[in-house]
Amino acid sequence: MTASDTIYDRDLDRNEANFQPLTPLTFLERAASVFPEHIAVIHGNTQTSYAEFYARCRKFASALAARGIGIGDTVSVMLANTPAMLEAHYAVPMCGAVLHSMNTRLDAAVITMQLDHAESKVLITDLAYSDTIDEALQNATVKPLVVDYADPEFSQNGKRLGELDYEDMLDSGDAEYNWRMPDDEWDAISVNYTSGTTGNPKGVVYHHRGATLLAQGNIITAGIDKHAVYLWTLPMFHCNGWCFPWTIAAVTGTHVCLREVRADAIWAALDEHRVTHLCGAPVVMSTILAAAAHEKRQLDRTIEFFTAAAPPPERVLAEMREAGFNVTHLYGLAEVYGPAVVNDWHQQWDALPAADQASLKARQGVRYHALEELDVLDPQAMQPVPRDGETLGEVMFRGNIVMKGYLKNKQASEQAFAGGWFHSGDLAVIHADGYIQLKDRSKDIIISGGENISSIEIEEVLHKHPAVISAAVVAMPHAKWGETPCAFVETVPDEQTSGDELTDWCRQHLAAFKVPRHFVFEPIPKTSTGKVQKFSLRQRAADLS
Repeated sequence: MTASDTIYDRDLDRNEANFQPLTPLTFLERAASVFPEHIAVIHGNTQTSYAEFYARCRKFASALAARGIGIGDTVSVMLANTPAMLEAHYAVPMCGAVLHSMNTRLDAAVITMQLDHAESKVLITDLAYSDTIDEALQNATVKPLVVDYADPEFSQNGKRLGELDYEDMLDSGDAEYNWRMPDDEWDAISVNYTSGTTGNPKGVVYHHRGATLLAQGNIITAGIDKHAVYLWTLPMFHCNGWCFPWTIAAVTGTHVCLREVRADAIWAALDEHRVTHLCGAPVVMSTILAAAAHEKRQLDRTIEFFTAAAPPPERVLAEMREAGFNVTHLYGLAEVYGPAVVNDWHQQWDALPAADQASLKARQGVRYHALEELDVLDPQAMQPVPRDGETLGEVMFRGNIVMKGYLKNKQASEQAFAGGWFHSGDLAVIHADGYIQLKDRSKDIIISGGENISSIEIEEVLHKHPAVISAAVVAMPHAKWGETPCAFVETVPDEQTSGDELTDWCRQHLAAFKVPRHFVFEPIPKTSTGKVQKFSLRQRAADLS
């Protein structure tokens, strides 16, 4: 007997009354209905209530619909962390369209590729990026409707490119617009392009169901209370801001927009707006800690800070704790809506020495509640590796917060989902307690004399040196060994070290064959989301060999 043959399925069919597609759009409608006067968005001196925010989103959606934008159409945006970006996360899917938010640091060639690949029908662009966008549009095959956004809190505006102003477009819309629910929760809500470190980036397609579940998963994972205050230090273009544009509406919280990640602006917002949560790459922590004495504020509460990418060095964790922040380490990828793994902290770990706590903090952790399965598998045998903290395998995901697939790239999607799991490309071990710990990207592993060397293991050792603020290790070609580790290092201001000193330091903590043969002291290139551009460093190391 199958499930459909039981008494609990006879004459108990789905219907409009008992089954509706999941979508995060309902979070905003509820917040505006229940708490219409509560402040939804703060941007500079402007405060917008939930009633006003909801009305603006409906006007935006109706204006798009009036111009023929609907199901399956792509609306691209080149926007900073501004109210318009938040509005786009609701308004675009409210008319059935798909949001495509672009990295504000992209060059014109990549923007052109994305606009064409996504077949963009509308482009909403901040005037600050008009030079780059102008060049991109001249080379693009698509000819989207261009809408200019002039940020009232930003004076350095560029030239207008479109025939329509953002506020004028909203004024033409209907605040009572009867926005559409998705026909199916599997319908696309957004497309996010990967960083494209090798070849053209791929378009990662999210659906309404996944966005809803990850947004709710954030609430559980981050312990977000009703009316929380969230500071936007994480770029909203990055994995749709880890779905926090939808999360905060679910708790009727307040978004504090931050156009630029500056120390003075962060500290002022933390104090003035009573911020409770923020997210960002380790570079955001460095910015916070490096603030001048007159910029810092004395905090009367603990602020939750969620970080991804490389695990924070022990020194940074200690300084953040002293400054009033509790740091939680997350891990994920664009293909799983941002963070899907959390270093879920055990209370008893607080009694451990600082060095032991830092080692535990360095682990990526366990799955979000919204993720059904997470494991480290042998990618050939597709079987779990031993939980010994030593055997290397590939991190794989399975569940409702895995992407639909790659836009117009069947082959890449099939490869990513081979064997019924999403293959992350990240190499890791899994400990006896089920916590995973990354060791490298599959393309970043260093193979020296036939031995695998984890760049992350070397970086963790270097980060513990008191003079090192940042380190990145890549493979350098070697005539005898094939490859050897090459370390790029940034030092703490007013601290000095040398290659010989760091060599001795590494020898104390690593097997001899893992010790870098070259140390390069120079700024480490990073993406706007704080990820080290290792492809650039690999080329630099090759040039130095």
